[in-house]
Amino acid sequence: MLTPSPYGWISQYFIGFFFAYGVYLPFWALWFEEQGVSPTDIGLLVGIGFATRCVANMVLTPRLHKVEHLMPALRWLSFASLLFVGFHFFTGGNFWLMALATVLFNLCCGPIVPLSDAMANYYARLKMLDYGRTRLWGSIAFIAGSTVVGFMVARFGTDMILYTALFGVLVSLLLSMRRVNPMPVTKEEEQTERPKLTELLREGPVVKFLVLMALIQGSHAAYYSFSSIYWKGAGYSEDIIGYLWSLGVVAEVAIFALSKRLFAGWTLRAMFVVAALGVIARWGLTASTTALMALVLIQLLHGVTFAMAHIAAIQYIQHSEARKMVALQALYNAIPLGAFIALMTTLSGWGYEHWGANVFWAMAAMGVLALFIKLDPQQSDVTHSVKAEPKAQN
Repeated sequence: MLTPSPYGWISQYFIGFFFAYGVYLPFWALWFEEQGVSPTDIGLLVGIGFATRCVANMVLTPRLHKVEHLMPALRWLSFASLLFVGFHFFTGGNFWLMALATVLFNLCCGPIVPLSDAMANYYARLKMLDYGRTRLWGSIAFIAGSTVVGFMVARFGTDMILYTALFGVLVSLLLSMRRVNPMPVTKEEEQTERPKLTELLREGPVVKFLVLMALIQGSHAAYYSFSSIYWKGAGYSEDIIGYLWSLGVVAEVAIFALSKRLFAGWTLRAMFVVAALGVIARWGLTASTTALMALVLIQLLHGVTFAMAHIAAIQYIQHSEARKMVALQALYNAIPLGAFIALMTTLSGWGYEHWGANVFWAMAAMGVLALFIKLDPQQSDVTHSVKAEPKAQN
């Protein structure tokens, strides 16, 4: 079997995992709805999933602070994820079995994102890859997953959600079994005790960063859980919904691919401000209209509300101390992308059942709050520059 470069290994692993994630994120709520689950309980189940990822990233991910542990962990987590996607077939419409399946699957897939990002960050520090160009393959795979599953569900029913997710996880597992050249190794000078999360959470700059990202990324909670149901209720078919989700990720791919050119010289503060303004515009429009052209614009703004904010967050983490990198990555995925989205998803279920589309105004308000949070000057003034970096070895 060929030994791929770091860029090849990580980008191809992203392809398998995010293909499955492109099935899970947009369409799992539809699968629950087809099993007879109410909107409030759907919000609860999806929220349980995010909460489980939070716990996994707080408890499991930080223990893998040495880079040589990342690849074996990704292999085992991919294998377990495959098993627990299959477990959904045996839930039989029982809420508690669906909750158990949700917990088990998210317990395994939750750490995959920060651990694979940590591997990408490790090689990016060594100038062996460009994070944006590597991560964009995951976004392309997400497009493929959401497009394919939308097509399959429209023609063959909601069980295709499970079959398509199984396929993506299996591909990621098979790709993860290869070695990479060079293999990740912790340098001797970095062989330090892993930082405790409780210590990091007492650092003011870290807390500000986490709150800022919680507001920006947490504003996507109602979108992740209820946009598909909302648009289906407005008369759009599953394949059109899949295309809309894909369009959002097309914008994400474009931002990842062109990030070095687009944001050269931008400070992190500027990137976060633009992302927050995008949050206000995107969710305000979502609450106001379901016209197709408006939905196209709403989905194109995903490149601003998610991708730009995510790139800025990765830059923040990359500029931290090497020994803190995996811990910060874990906190980023555990709190803004885990606990807070879990909370907002659960509240969104209640809000959508009682307010309908007006729940998206609450998401827009989070962008307003994000404008008032400033990182410490040293980190805020870090620029996304291409001049200081040699050409990435892709």
